[in-house]
Amino acid sequence: MLTTPQIVTTQAQRAAVIRLSIARSEMMKTFGPAVAELRATLAAQGVRAAGPVFAHHLTMSDQRFDFQLGVVVDRAVTASGRVEPGGLPAAVVARAVYSGAYEGLSSAWGALMGWIKDAGREPAADLWEVYVVGPQTATDPADWRTELYRPLKG
Repeated sequence: MLTTPQIVTTQAQRAAVIRLSIARSEMMKTFGPAVAELRATLAAQGVRAAGPVFAHHLTMSDQRFDFQLGVVVDRAVTASGRVEPGGLPAAVVARAVYSGAYEGLSSAWGALMGWIKDAGREPAADLWEVYVVGPQTATDPADWRTELYRPLKG
C-alpha cells in the first residue's frame, strides 16, 4: 500500500554513511552487516542516531545499486573504516510512504514514478528510502513502513 504522494521540500540532514556499489542480487546479504558496522562505529564514537536507517541511491541500473547506506546523526561522525560523514540533501521531492514487505518496494516506486509523470514533473537521478519500521522492530511485514523520496528537477 502506498500513501497519496505529496511534493515537499526536505531539509539537509547530517548523517553517517557507508558507500556501497553492489550487484542487486547482493542487497539482502550486504545490507544487514553494513547496518551493524554503521551502528558499531557510532557507538564507538559516542554518536547517536537521530533517525532510522536510510539508503540514498545515487545511480541505479538493472544490475547494480550505487548508494549510501546511512543514518541521520546528532553530531558529525569521524571517518572510520568504511563509515564516513555524509548526509541527505535539501531538495524538492515527491514523497510517499509504502506499507509492507520489502519485496513490494519496486512496485511502490513504479507507482510513485507514475504519479510524478502524471503531475508533469521530471525526477532527478537519485532517490532515497527511509526504513521507518522494519524487521528490527516489527515481525509482521504488513506493519513495515518505508518512506520514499524522489527529488524533482526544476
